[in-house]
Parts: sequence; structure tokens; C-alpha cells
Amino acid sequence: MDETVLIRRTIVVTAGTCGRASGALEIRDALRAEIDRLGAGDRVGLLVTGCHGFCEMEPSVVVQPEGIFYGKLKPADAAAIVKQTALAGKVVEKLACKIPTTGRVVARLEQIPFFKKQMRVLLENNLRVDPEKIEDYIRIGGYRALTKGLFDMTSEGVIEEVRRAGLRGRGGAGFPTAVKWGLCRKAAGHPKYIICNADEGDPGAYMDRSLLEGNPHAVIEGMILGAYAMGANEGFIYVRGEYPLAVENVGRAIEQARSCGLLGPAILGSEFHFDLQLIQGAGAFVSGEETALMASIEGRKAFPRQRPPYPAESGLWGKPTNINNVETWANVPLILDRGSAWYASIGTEKSKGTKIFSLVGRVKNTGLVEVPMGVTLREIIEDIGGGVPEGRTLKAVQTGGPSGGCLPAASVDLALDYETLAKAGSIMGSGGMIVLDDRTCMVDLARYYLHFLEEESCGKCAPCRVGTRLMSELLGRMTAGTADEADLARLESLAQTVKTASLCGLGQTAANPILSTLTHFRSEYEAHIREKRCPAGVCRELASSPDQPARPIGRKALKNKERGRS
Repeated sequence: MDETVLIRRTIVVTAGTCGRASGALEIRDALRAEIDRLGAGDRVGLLVTGCHGFCEMEPSVVVQPEGIFYGKLKPADAAAIVKQTALAGKVVEKLACKIPTTGRVVARLEQIPFFKKQMRVLLENNLRVDPEKIEDYIRIGGYRALTKGLFDMTSEGVIEEVRRAGLRGRGGAGFPTAVKWGLCRKAAGHPKYIICNADEGDPGAYMDRSLLEGNPHAVIEGMILGAYAMGANEGFIYVRGEYPLAVENVGRAIEQARSCGLLGPAILGSEFHFDLQLIQGAGAFVSGEETALMASIEGRKAFPRQRPPYPAESGLWGKPTNINNVETWANVPLILDRGSAWYASIGTEKSKGTKIFSLVGRVKNTGLVEVPMGVTLREIIEDIGGGVPEGRTLKAVQTGGPSGGCLPAASVDLALDYETLAKAGSIMGSGGMIVLDDRTCMVDLARYYLHFLEEESCGKCAPCRVGTRLMSELLGRMTAGTADEADLARLESLAQTVKTASLCGLGQTAANPILSTLTHFRSEYEAHIREKRCPAGVCRELASSPDQPARPIGRKALKNKERGRS
């Protein structure tokens, strides 16, 4: 008998939201039918997991242990995958990736450019576990860190280990996690609460969704450890309702953890008790702001409130509360299991560990990218993402979502860490990264973001409620060719006012798309206003021809157009 037949291989099917939308479940069914037809169930395993990250190539599979990757599959490909790769160990070249510049076939994950330069610390387990089975997570060492924390460490020791690791919050400005935990632990008042903020609302961002879909127990384990460290006995995972698969997988994982004695009274026989509830949000962008999120959990409208007091002093129901996002919580078990020294060895002096980015826009290879802090934009866009499409040139990169800023192509060698991005006029945010090429109009892009923020403003404070609407209207006039020089001055002044006077982070950062594009692409605003011309040819009212600009429409006609009237 051929010795390759004796090797038991597993076909891993990526079945996160993007995979399912592309037909992953049909691929799963075709593979299962072929395995059954050949009677090969004792030699070929089938594992259905969450997202592997290479969204551009969905639906995809990985054949283990060799790590052979096939993408953009059809159900008809199942026979070749089972017969030639799973049973015989051979690569099906027509299904494998090819290097665009050379045409060379590369099949193994470590050979494929998209994966080659990544450091997949958090995402690696999305390839190893069925998110529906707690046994899979335990098999790869899951809840080992919890055992260590509960029985070998004090609660103060857990916080100290997180401090030595240098973990910073992955949801926005990068506040040191251990400092936040320490403030909550020392705060007077009981009970104390912890919250996982999974209300991921940035356009183009889906890092948290993929972690919750693919490895929900990592987040749960991190929250139990955090609760032990801070002295909290109740927690909440707040997930937006538009994430049905994440909601399903997290709800199931909570029930499984509870049935295994990992949640509830006397966890693992210890004196510590803690339980979790899953809360579905209504999908309001402002709910990502922590005080608005707490109001929503309390059953009130998601209105932010003034700070101080901060949540660590007076949060949910007026009690000390800690809020971290999905990616932050998922890092905690890794730190306790592998040690703070290991974690601190990754990244830069002030920004430790890895960061997951959702790489989207005008780039060849879109998907989830996990890299050490400190890599450059160029490494992500060109080496991992494959660069912009042929014949186009890189124009800018939007980082941090609507709250972030646009960095010009000249900034591609900037290191991705909190301080460098802030100095450049943008933010890390939760990790959204939108690549823009020369077909993008920066004025129209700013208009798009302001329209989004105008609609998502809760309306509680006038600077944000009125300011976002006025900024959106001014940008609309510029893209329609009806603005004048005074409108540009008004836009700049208004942006600064909204930034300074707004109540919460939504309004305080709403002007960032305008201010960053004005800093780096002011000439485009001036072309729209002075020459009634859109250099990118995007704004239809200004795009009749480069030499013969369209006749500007009147303001009354513009208002009618915005209302959907002819």
C-alpha cells in the first residue's frame, strides 16, 4: 500500500460570514459527499471553521498537515481535492495560488504572499477549531490560561502580567489595558461589571466579527480572567444584531462554558464565580462609544454622557465597569499562557503585540491581516495585499474608519503604531484600512463619511447633530459644483468647532476625514470650487470632460437631488 494513503489528512473549510456568502457550505457538502462516496472517512477528516482571513479567495480550504491552500472553489472541485490532495498528498495545480509576476504555483500557506509576512497570533486558531465545539478549543490549550490565573496567580498578579506584556486597548486610542483594569479593581462599589464591546460599526471593518465567529471561547476566557483580576462577577458581550453568525456562535459558546463549569458559581472548583450575558445591539454606530453602549445595556436609548465620571468609577447602573473590545480580550489568554515576556517581544517599544487589520478597497488581496505592531503601510498594502490593481496608482490609505484620517501615498513607509499614526493625523482605531487609488475623489470620500456620521449621530448634542449635517451639506455643494471660496473657509471653521465642542468621540472625531483630506489633498477641494472640476472624474456634475466642465447646478436643484426628486 502507498504510504501516502496511511497519512490521515484533514480538509479545513473556511465558513465565516464571507465564506458562507461565497458558497463555503456548498463546498463543505460536496467534500463530505465525495469522502462518503469513496468510503474514505477513516483517512480524510473534514473540519468547518471560521474565517481564515483571505476573503478575496473565498470559498477556500486548507488541507492539513501540509497546509495546502485552495481558493475560489466550486463544488465540482471537491473530487480533485479529496482524491489528489487528501488521499494522495498531491497538489492540484489549477486550484492553487499563482505568483502574478512569475506565474509560479504556490500551494502552502507559508509560500503564499498574503500569509507569508503575517504573524497570526490571534487568527491562527481560526484555522484549528470548530467554533461550535468547546472540545476543539480545549484540545489546543484553551482555558489553560484560566487555570493558571485562578490557581497559580493572585488577581493583582494577573493585572501585573498584563502590564508587563504592554497590552493596549485595540478598540481606539490604545489606552494601557492594565491601567484600566487597575482603576476598576481599586474603585469603590459593588458589584463590578465587565463588558466586551463587539459593536463594530466602522465601514469596511470586520475583525471583531471574525474572531467572535471563529474562536468565541478565546474572548470568553479573556473576560473570565479579566473579571477575576478586577473582582467582577458579571459580564456582558454586546454584539451588533447585524452579526447573526457571531451572535449564534457566542451564545452557544457561553452555554457550553457554563455547562463545563467555566462560567457560573465556583468556576473550576475555585471560590470565584462569574457569569456572562449576550446582548444584541440595534446597530447604531454611536453604541460603540462606551457610555452609549452602557445606556443601551441598561435598556435606555444609546445616548453618550459626559465624562468624568469614567466607567471605572461609575459605569453600568452607576457601578465600577470595565470595557474592552473583542481583540483586547482575546489577547489576554495568550499573555497568561505564553508569558508577558513573549508578548512584549512582539511589536515596538510602546506598541506591543500584533494587530489585526481589515484590508479592503482598491487592493488586489483583500482580507484580514494580522501583523506585528510597527510594520509599515507599504508592507501591508504591497507585500501582503499585492498592491493596487494593474494600471492604477496608490493615492491614499484611510485608517481608523470614519473617526480616522486619510494618509497620502507618500506616507506608505510610516510604521503602524499608535504614536506614529496619531502624529501623522490619523488613528489606529479598531483596525479598518481602506486602500484608495487614483480613481478616488477625496472630496467625495469625505462627503461619504460625513453623510454616514450625520445619519449615525445620536442627536444629543448640538455641535454633532447640527455640525455633521452642515459639513455634509457643504461637501455636497462642493461635489455638485455649487460651492465658493467662502464655503471652504466655513467648512474648516466648522470642522474645528465640531471637533472641540462635541460631547462624545463620534462628534469629536467626525471632522477627521475633512481635516486630513484638506491637509494632504487641498488642491482637490480647490479644483472643485475654483475650476468646477473633479480631478478624479468621480463627481458626476463636474465630470462631463476635463476641458469642458459641466455647468454647475443651482442650490435648489441640489436640494431636490438630495431628497431624491427629479
